Amino acid sequence: MNAKNQTNKSDKENTSANDSAMRIAKRIARAGLCSRREAERFIASGRVSVNGKTIDSPALNVTEKDKIIVDGKALPKVEPIKLWRFHKPKGVVTTNKDEQNRPTLFDKLPKDMSPPNMPHLMTVGRLDINTEGLILLTNDGELARHLELPSTGWLRRYKVRANGQITQDKFDALKKGITIDGIKYGPIEAQLIKSQGANCWFTMGLREGKNREIKRIAAHLGLNVNRLIRLSFGPFMLGDLKTAECELIKAHILADQLGPSLAEKFNLKPSSAQAKAKSKQQRGKSKPPRRRKPAPQRQK
Repeated sequence: MNAKNQTNKSDKENTSANDSAMRIAKRIARAGLCSRREAERFIASGRVSVNGKTIDSPALNVTEKDKIIVDGKALPKVEPIKLWRFHKPKGVVTTNKDEQNRPTLFDKLPKDMSPPNMPHLMTVGRLDINTEGLILLTNDGELARHLELPSTGWLRRYKVRANGQITQDKFDALKKGITIDGIKYGPIEAQLIKSQGANCWFTMGLREGKNREIKRIAAHLGLNVNRLIRLSFGPFMLGDLKTAECELIKAHILADQLGPSLAEKFNLKPSSAQAKAKSKQQRGKSKPPRRRKPAPQRQK
């Protein structure tokens, strides 16, 4: 193949990649404005136009060539997906703007991560105003939505201080789940650390993340939570991250934790070790099983 043909082929491949169509709500989410569900609400309320025409249905495929306007502003291009660990301080709300003018999580971010340097940033889930510890941030609404879902199976682990006393056997009973005021909570991992004066310390791990779940369960057990620290979210740990400190998770680490199919969906490259393992696995599947040669018979 000559140089001209190679150039034409490359141009076609690039054009094909840029023109890959996706649903409008997904495109808005991938731009980091919001989740896909929120994007669908934007569309239903007439806040989105495509090529000069306001749309009211998310049943529309778009490409990079389409001119998309949201709330009067051009939709930014899809940036490479990023995920950060952030140590949320106590006393800040997990929202972009607060009607009561309380300090928000985004007020505490480093300057290079605040608007206008990084205008489209969102949290993966929420933490109550007085809950501190690990929260994940991303620039991709689709990824945020995926990580929030209980179906990921990722454990959220917390360290808790509460007023009152309890024994480990009561915590062990939570392994089967519990129903409180008609609300069913799934299996919970709880471990008593120590009793200290009128308080006790324990860890609690859950996979659903329902509203005020830990405080409600603790209250049901006769405990009044007075400090709550999230230690981990799935494979990502708070570790030695200082209060209000933020750290970018490397793309290949994120890809490894998401797994091959999701990494491919979000256009993330796995680490070389995982890529080699996947390649080896695929080669193994493609090869037919070896047939054993029959053992030679002994002559009598």
